[in-house]
Amino acid sequence: MKIAMGSDHAGFDLKTALAEHARALGHEVDDLGAYDRAPSDYPDFSEKVGLAVANANADRGILICGSGIGASVAANKIVGVRAGNVTDTYSGHQGVEHDQMNVLVLGSRVVGVELAKEIVRAFLGAEFSGEERHVRRLAKVAAIEQRQLTQR
Repeated sequence: MKIAMGSDHAGFDLKTALAEHARALGHEVDDLGAYDRAPSDYPDFSEKVGLAVANANADRGILICGSGIGASVAANKIVGVRAGNVTDTYSGHQGVEHDQMNVLVLGSRVVGVELAKEIVRAFLGAEFSGEERHVRRLAKVAAIEQRQLTQR
């Protein structure tokens, strides 16, 4: 699976560790920045990762900022992105299985490295269930997006 990864300065160290972890699990990683700890802005990386996923240049995305909240908010502004700020392994796989989450967001100041690795493993190992109730709910989410696009 091809994974687009990005972080701001606060998430740089965790992103580096998780990129190595994802590669060890057999995934291809496209690191979209930040490339160092210099102060940077999470919306820039959220947009890059979100667009990579929305445009099918990556199968899934992983974003990291200090809390995970800002990166999640920004990524969810991109049509087709379903980003979730996750702090546990259950949500890491359930978000994919039920909600077709395609961007995992982590807070580097909230989740430690080892737990983050477990969450990434759960996220990357999960598949959408395709159950009728989940398909129905996702169609409603898509309809909300469509209404927003046409009302502008």
